[in-house]
Parts: sequence; structure tokens; C-alpha cells
Amino acid sequence: MTNETDEQVQDAAEAGANTPDLAALQAELAKARDDMLRALADAENTRRRAERQAADARLYAIDRFAADLLPVADTLTRALQAAPRETSDEALRNLITGLELTERSLLDAFARHGLRRVGAKGDAFDPNLHQAVAQAPGDQPAGAIQEVMQPGYVLGDRTLRAAMVLVSAGAAGAPPAHVDIKV
Repeated sequence: MTNETDEQVQDAAEAGANTPDLAALQAELAKARDDMLRALADAENTRRRAERQAADARLYAIDRFAADLLPVADTLTRALQAAPRETSDEALRNLITGLELTERSLLDAFARHGLRRVGAKGDAFDPNLHQAVAQAPGDQPAGAIQEVMQPGYVLGDRTLRAAMVLVSAGAAGAPPAHVDIKV
């Protein structure tokens, strides 16, 4: 279309066409160029959006499956916390060792797929990663995680599940520090 318009403008100029026809053809040419540039920009934006969506789909494809496995990881952790550390029963020691290996394997599989555990004791409270259940005086500085009730998990840069934590208000007897906590 652009080549035809260019030829029409040139033919009109050579034939000595009147000025309004030449101006109309030049306006049509400018509009056609503008439309073409807009179409190219739109195509480029669509390509970039599709690439971004494909990358997000690859990264976050396992989010529902991972969310379904989080209770399994929690159950393994609770079982290990409840297990006696010192026992003379060989079968029980083997069972505990098996549970530890199973938990480690599960967490390694999570890590291979970009899922990581968050909410360690002593970390600074982050409302994007942590859900404060309570705030209490403690040996940690104000705003630090004093206790983890349930670990959280992050997939890529998305919080899959916030860690449920107890946040320190600082040492007992110290003036209270203001910490913004979303409960």
C-alpha cells in the first residue's frame, strides 16, 4: 500500500495535479506510515507479552502441586520434632533416620524446582513473607522472628504460603519499639 501511495504522489506531481489532491495523497501516505508503525509496535508488544507469559508459566507451573505438598512437609517436620532423640530401640532410631532422609529428599526436590522455605528464627520480619501471630518480648532484637510456628514457602518471587511467626518486641523492660505487623 505504501509503494502504491508513493507512486501516486509522484505521478500526481509529474502530471501537475492540483495542490489539494497532492496534499490529500501526502496525508494518506503519512496516515498509512503511522498505521504501519503502530501495527509493528503492537506486534512487538504482543511478542514480548507472550514471552513473559511463557516464562511465568514455566516458573510457576508447579504452584498448585507444591501447595498440595506443603502439608506433607509440615507433617514430616512435626513427626521429627515429636520423635525422641535418645532411644535404645534400634527400630525407632531407624524409623527416625528414615523420616529425616525423607524430609531432606522432599526439601531438596522443592529446591530443585525453585521452592524454598522461609521464616527462620532470627530473620527480620517481612510482611510479604511472614504472618505475625503474636508479638512478645524476647532475647531477639525488636522486629526479629523469635519463634516459627509454621514455615512459609516462596516459589520464585511469589509467596506460596506465608510463615506463621512470633515477632520479638525486644528485650523485656526495654522501651517498646514500633514494628508494623500485619496480623
